Order: sequence, then C-alpha cells, then structure tokens
Amino acid sequence: MGQENGSVAERTEMRWNGWGDPAKATSLPRSVRALLPLLLGRIRTPAEPVELEDVRLDASALRPDDLAAFAEIVGHDRIDVSDDARIRHAGGRSTPDLLRRRRLHQEAPDAVILPGDHEEVAGVLAAAADRGVAVIPFGGGTSVVGALDPERGAHRAVVSLDMRRLTGLLRFDPVSGDAVLGAGTSGPDAEALLGAHGYELGHYPQSFRHATIGGFAAARSSGQNSAGYGRFDTMVTGIRVATPTGDIELGRSPGSAAGPDLIRVFLGSEGIFGVITEVRVRVHPIPHERMLESWTFPDFDAGLEALRQVVQQGGGPTVIRLSDEAETAVSLAQVGRIGKALSRGAGVVTVYEGAGVEERRARTAALLAAAGGTSAGDSGAEDWLDGRFDGPYLRDSLLDAGVFCETLETATTWSNIPTLKAAVTAALRDGLTGAGARSYVMCHVSHVYPTGASLYFTVLAGIRTDPLEVWAQVKARANDAIIAGGGTISHHHAVGRDHAPWLEQEIGETGVRILAAIKRELDPTGILNPGAVISDRVR
Repeated sequence: MGQENGSVAERTEMRWNGWGDPAKATSLPRSVRALLPLLLGRIRTPAEPVELEDVRLDASALRPDDLAAFAEIVGHDRIDVSDDARIRHAGGRSTPDLLRRRRLHQEAPDAVILPGDHEEVAGVLAAAADRGVAVIPFGGGTSVVGALDPERGAHRAVVSLDMRRLTGLLRFDPVSGDAVLGAGTSGPDAEALLGAHGYELGHYPQSFRHATIGGFAAARSSGQNSAGYGRFDTMVTGIRVATPTGDIELGRSPGSAAGPDLIRVFLGSEGIFGVITEVRVRVHPIPHERMLESWTFPDFDAGLEALRQVVQQGGGPTVIRLSDEAETAVSLAQVGRIGKALSRGAGVVTVYEGAGVEERRARTAALLAAAGGTSAGDSGAEDWLDGRFDGPYLRDSLLDAGVFCETLETATTWSNIPTLKAAVTAALRDGLTGAGARSYVMCHVSHVYPTGASLYFTVLAGIRTDPLEVWAQVKARANDAIIAGGGTISHHHAVGRDHAPWLEQEIGETGVRILAAIKRELDPTGILNPGAVISDRVR
C-alpha cells in the first residue's frame, strides 16, 4: 500500500444563491409551468433576487492579531475576509438558506480559512480555542439542515474552515479493497481517482457532484445505490480527526472488539466533536454490466409491498425507488407527458449493476409482477438515471417562479410506513392550509432495508406571506408528526441546527448527555459548530 499522488480537478464554485454549477441553472420547464396552476392555483410573482454586489455584511469581527495568528498556521494567502468568500460560506443549500440569500443584509462568517493538511487543521482549532473563535467545518456546502450557519454561539467571532485543499487519493490497497481519501475530495474526484485503478466507491447521493468525502462521513450520508452498496457509514473502515484537545486515528483492522466503535462516534457528528481530515473506505471494482427497468403499480401501497418482498428476499437491484402517485405525476410532467401526469399510479425504478445482473433482474421482476406491477421498459429508469443529480436545479427554478419547494425525510419499519406517511403528509398539508397556502405533497422510497425503508417528501406550495416564517411552523409540525409516528428525525440529511430540538425525543435525555460529555471532552470551549446537533445542551 503506497502513497498516491492523484490530482483532482479544479472545483466548480457553486452558485452563491442557488444550487450547483451556475452554467446549469435553467428556467422552469414549460411542461411543469403548465401543471403548476392545476396544483397550486395562481402563483404570486416573487421579488427580484438580490445581486451579489448589493449584499451587505457586517464587518469582520476578527482582530488583526487573530488574522496574524491564523496566518502563521496556514499562510496569509489562505485566509479570505472578502465579502464574496464570506457570503459563499454563509450557509448550505436548503430552501430557507436560499431564501435568506435573497435578503440585502445577511449573516456570514468573519473569514474563510483554507488549511492544507491535517496539521494545519489542528493548528487552526488550537488557535481558535485560545482566541474564543467559533469554527464551522465546510466541505461542499450542500447541507440542507442548517449545519453551515455562521453561528458564533458564546464566541466573539466565527470562521468557516474550508476543506477543499485536503484532497486526493492518499493510499490505495487493491488487495484489501480499501482506499484513504482526503476529506475535502469531492464525489466526482473520488470516483475519478479510484476509477484510474479500475475501482469505485459507488456512493451517489443527489449532492454527489459537489459534496465531499468528509461531508459524507460527517452527515452519515446515504447514496442512491444504497440498496446495492450500503450507506456511506457502512463503507467507512477508518478515519482521522483533528479535535481541539488532540488528534485521533481510528480503524486499525476491519474487525475489532476493542471496546465501543469510536469511528461511529464521528460518523454523523457534523463537526461538533472534531474535523475529519481523512477517511478510509472500502471500494470495489467498477461494474461493467448495467440493466434498468421501470415498473408501474396501481398505487403506492401495492408498490410498497412489492419493494418489501424484493428487499427481504435479498440479492436484488443496486437501486430501487418507489414514487407515490403525486410524485409519479410530476415526474411524467417533467418529460412532457401531461396527459399521463394527470392519471393515477405509482412508479418504480430499478437499476442492476455488477455480476449476475440478468439473473437478479429476472428474480426481482418475478416478485414485482406477482405483487401487481407492470413493466414499463427501461425508458423511465433511463430518464431518472440521466437526471438524478439535477433535482435541486428544478427547485431553484420553482423558487424563481414564486413556488415554495422544500424536502424532508425520515425512515421507519415496513409495517409503519403507511401510517407515518399519512401523518407527515397531513401535517404538511394542514400546516400550509392554515397559512393560506395551497400545497402539493409528494413522497418516494429510495433507501431500503430488510426491516424498513426511508420516506422522502417534496413539498410545493403557493405561500403568499413570509415563506421562512410559514415553513418554520410547518416543518415543526412535520417533525412533531415524525417523532410521534415512530420515525427518525433524519434518515440521511443529518441533524444540523434545524433538527436539533427534536434529537432528545429520539435518543433520550441519557443519549444527549452522552453526546454532550463527548463534546465537553474533545471541545471544552465549545468552538466547533455552535448550535448544531446538541449545542443547546452544552454550556
């Protein structure tokens, strides 16, 4: 196992007030625009977005001696206090984040610091702790739960610690089937570097093009291929972390009974315990065979039962997704099939990769057909595969057209899915109706397990008052419904600041005390990501 000097491509800067590559931003498709009045009625014309040069930020709260101390660690040219850099690190990419980007006066970190290696990360944390400066670890900027808000907490200033320089394939071991990647390596770069050796990680969340390896670990991400390759946390075999009180490197061997598994403490910790700098992951040879097939079911419940049978049998698709009737309709509308979009029915997408795809497809197809499904060929699955990373662009164009659009997700057991889906849907619809807004709620199942599955909701609404205020109340109702209905407060979006008030109801008061104790030990002055996950319980 030797050192790899793999280079990575120059990272495309995401839109400062939207999702992804600015060159890919697009107007609302005509087919969707035609469908919206049928779903939401008359849409209010939104105000024009604020231009970047018109945004006003408060002056940086960092003193000259602060900047000098950080510069001694990373170099003067790796500290950026420009308004442009600060606003680009002012939050993630949730709908509330983007609505806040439309304001003239905005909150932002006091500086952006770009360390070049693990030692520089550790040095920045030590200096920040000494100086009472909060630190927000920043990977690809794709958080949708408020994890990147420039929250100072009890500190006098806050910096964004941008990990983009900690990139590359650091070690690769084809015999063992694992690799070490810098935490700042983006999803596409990771796959390109591994692909040069004939291997892949195979982790493809919707944020894939911009999110990073460290972000996948810190948020306990789940990718679209999870049915075949598992969640990201199951891929992690080792981790290196810098904390304000010392470094930790974990994962000596692939199996151990040497006490509790400390790797899992940092997976999902969202930077509140330390900053992940390297991640060791299991990898597999690039699959050279792929088959796709779409299916239709009379309704969501029939499709759900079919998915359960497929998953519990095992050895099925790499990807299996079920869209409810509402989401299936909008998906058809996006490709111009308005007539079909107004009909009922639930759609399933299946993708098979690797060895034995024909046998796996045939076995799965028999189960789906026996459960009431009808094969629709491969065109629908190809449409999904071609556009699977582009959903957020549609969200942005809806916002530009005056339509509120946001997502939330949860997971529960197979037997509880129908009840939980109904409860969350009702909470969303009732909350928006109470605010005088017509809404359209869609849902899909995209991550499956032998005992249960995820539920991913997309909400469209014609909100006529302050959408941030309305959504805060509606999201709280939905979160209450999730907890009361036996779901998890987050399946793969993480906790951040948005879900933190509900964490104790999921893991209990003792669970929160355990996490708070770990934070006090590793981050005694509380500089790391104040307000995220558990910080309201940490003094």
